[in-house]
Amino acid sequence: MWHDLAVVQIPIVEKILRTVAVYALVLVLFRVAGKRGLAQLNTFDMVVVFLLSNVVQNAIIGNDNSLFGGAIGAVTLIVVNSAVTRWLARDPRAARLLEGTPTTVVRDGRLVPGALHDLALRPSELEHAIRVQNGDSVTDVARARLEPDGQLLVTLKASEQSATRSDVEELRRRLETIERLLTDLADDRRPPR
Repeated sequence: MWHDLAVVQIPIVEKILRTVAVYALVLVLFRVAGKRGLAQLNTFDMVVVFLLSNVVQNAIIGNDNSLFGGAIGAVTLIVVNSAVTRWLARDPRAARLLEGTPTTVVRDGRLVPGALHDLALRPSELEHAIRVQNGDSVTDVARARLEPDGQLLVTLKASEQSATRSDVEELRRRLETIERLLTDLADDRRPPR
């Protein structure tokens, strides 16, 4: 039993190469699937993610069920992912190639023709994202775009945006100024005593 836990049953280099190859394959599959695959996961997406991990498991571990072999695979995944993440942070061209570019789905309160279809987004998903970001409908949106990481960023039209604390503070200052002017004006109009 201890032997099976500790002894790696395939060469370590093969274990590492299998892990890197499966990582690259899954990365390419998600890139080809597009941004929609990374946006908020629905039930079908969750099923795919769960099954995908099971499908590629044997490709990573091969004929090795050892604890040490699993640790090698896990460490390899973390190291490769960390290296790719750092590379993407430093190289904008690599980020565009591997992650893609943002896609505008709403411009000036109107859907960009074909954008939802191309991204396989349902109108209800877009409407939900708009409501989450304090809008009521597509007509409230100046611009909405789906980022490469699957985030839907919504910029509301200026007339639809909520007031910020600085907006309220500026309004308070203006009202105080108006009150002072009115008080001064009232004082100037009072007859002398």
